[in-house]
Amino acid sequence: MPLKHENIKSKLFHWEAFVSLICASVFLALLAFWTPEEGSNRTFIAICLVLTYLAVNLTLLVVIRLIRKKNQPNKALTPVMGTIMLDAVLKSSAPAMICDSFGKIIWHNRVTSTLSPGRSTLYGTKAEKLFNVPIEKIMRDESNVGVPAQVGDRAYRIKGYRIKAGERTYVLLMFVDTTEATYLARQMAASDIVCAYIIVDNLEEMLQFEQEKYRQATAAIDTLLREWAASVGGILKEYERDKYFFIFKNADLDQFIADKFDILDKIREINLGSGNIPITVSIGVAKMAGTLADKERGAHAALDMALQRGGDQAVVKKEEGIEFYGGRTNAIQKKTRVRARVISNELISHMTRAGNVLVMAHRFPDFDALGASIGVARLAIHCGAKVNIVTNTQDMNVRRMMSLFSDDSPYKELLVDGSRGMDLVRSDTLLVIVDVNNAAVFECPELADHVEDVVIIDHHRKTAEFKKPPIISYIEPSASSASELVAEMLEQVVPTGMLKAEDANALLAGILLDTKQFTKATGTKTFSAALYLRDAGASPSDVQDLFKTTLDEYMREAKFGTNVSIYRDCMAISQNDGEGTGSDRISAAKVADKLLTVEGVAASFALVRIGNSIHISARSGGTVNVQLILERVGGGGHFDSAGAQVSDGNMHDAVVRLKSAIDSYLMPDAED
Repeated sequence: MPLKHENIKSKLFHWEAFVSLICASVFLALLAFWTPEEGSNRTFIAICLVLTYLAVNLTLLVVIRLIRKKNQPNKALTPVMGTIMLDAVLKSSAPAMICDSFGKIIWHNRVTSTLSPGRSTLYGTKAEKLFNVPIEKIMRDESNVGVPAQVGDRAYRIKGYRIKAGERTYVLLMFVDTTEATYLARQMAASDIVCAYIIVDNLEEMLQFEQEKYRQATAAIDTLLREWAASVGGILKEYERDKYFFIFKNADLDQFIADKFDILDKIREINLGSGNIPITVSIGVAKMAGTLADKERGAHAALDMALQRGGDQAVVKKEEGIEFYGGRTNAIQKKTRVRARVISNELISHMTRAGNVLVMAHRFPDFDALGASIGVARLAIHCGAKVNIVTNTQDMNVRRMMSLFSDDSPYKELLVDGSRGMDLVRSDTLLVIVDVNNAAVFECPELADHVEDVVIIDHHRKTAEFKKPPIISYIEPSASSASELVAEMLEQVVPTGMLKAEDANALLAGILLDTKQFTKATGTKTFSAALYLRDAGASPSDVQDLFKTTLDEYMREAKFGTNVSIYRDCMAISQNDGEGTGSDRISAAKVADKLLTVEGVAASFALVRIGNSIHISARSGGTVNVQLILERVGGGGHFDSAGAQVSDGNMHDAVVRLKSAIDSYLMPDAED
């Protein structure tokens, strides 16, 4: 970049030429249009004009050169400044060095030699070897403080400057010692306050038949938690029965993370006799900047995340993201219907005020997603709201589900695709998302981005925070299906006879699908919901017709049977590396279910290529949390039913990633 005085010199040169041109033009114009009077001395007058032109031109040029001289650096001062700067760098208490274009040290002051006391000389040494930071990175840094680097036991900030000498370019590196400041910053960070909420998940449900052991259980839990808090000098307060607020230092959180929150395991080992269901707690921790009020809100949000993922885990909310620890037991279904009643009444209130209601599930909808969508649509019709269901109207499962409805059913007119759903968005639209909480697999992700009021109803474990907080978040991992949650809500608020038999069939189909005909993930609330649907006119025989397998589907499933392997003695992995379709995704889920019937298989995984992606369907027999396994490959789901999608489309790499995730789950202490 040119120096300032060089720019001024260039500009003044152009001004000189411009002034000379103007003066010459004026002089020629006078000569051209001037007509001397008769008898005048033309020679004398011409000489006067020439002299006048020269005087004016000379005066202007003198003024311009004076301005130029004023803006030019003092040449006599240049060697003096160079000597002063050189002396300052030589005698500086901070290290400084000059490197050539290859990054080798060609000069350094005396202090720099202390950076590497074991070396006799630093000349010719690669500068990067001293501080392990590429010079290119230092030169790209645009901050005023430089790039952080560690040299031995000292911390520095390094700032780089390019120096041009003739045709060669050098790099001047200046070091600022920040060891003391870094140490103080770490000390302050270590002593920063961290807030946490702790809640006992399932004590009431576990001891419902042994109330006399309640005090014994609470005393054992309280003792363990207080010993845990006392071990780090923290403050633990029980603000409500079985609910605690915990304050401790940031340095202690690092130890908790290193121990993978072993307090979860200690509480799970509490033995109260005949019960075979362990007692569990959920912990929400906020490691973030801000006021104490901000940290308290963050801890509460982290606790909500832990509960919406099924409990028995610690969720640590940090500035850079969320970390999960634990979550290795299945969620226990709560018997109370209070939450369902509160949620349904709040949802009715929003539906009544909304201009229109849109219902959406995940891509490639199954019977549970469709059944829950139809149930929510029935609730919206009950509220008098205009409603539409956003789905792929050409999907095979959608066509099968619609076969349950008569030709005059309103639902066939309510189905719209994603583009049509976007056209229906208004400023007062209410969007209800069912059977999914992962935005990456929404039927139409853009729809969720454009609607302000969003409601989530799901039974899958929550995998991440929402970009836009929903106005209602009803995520209950202990429920068997989204259809069960919606049926329970309808039972609370819809008058008897309002729910049609066709609606009940759709909801029952969703429950049957996710419970594998009431053989998995069922509780008393599941059977209660089924009983309600049966009373509303649901026909099990009609619903069973939806689950019949066509010959084409049977052949698709058979392809998986030719490539099955057992990993780690208990994990069945089946692959179909052919060019599949959406139907193969359903076949993969069925194959994963069937593999669980093989003796010794604790969990099963079926992989199929669809387009440029590898789809993974996972099922568990109840002892392995497949949701935690598939989270490691970017998926999620439920404790015993989960899915994932690997976008690179390489079956071998997908299997390698899956096996690595299985190893991390089975041997968590061996991670990293």
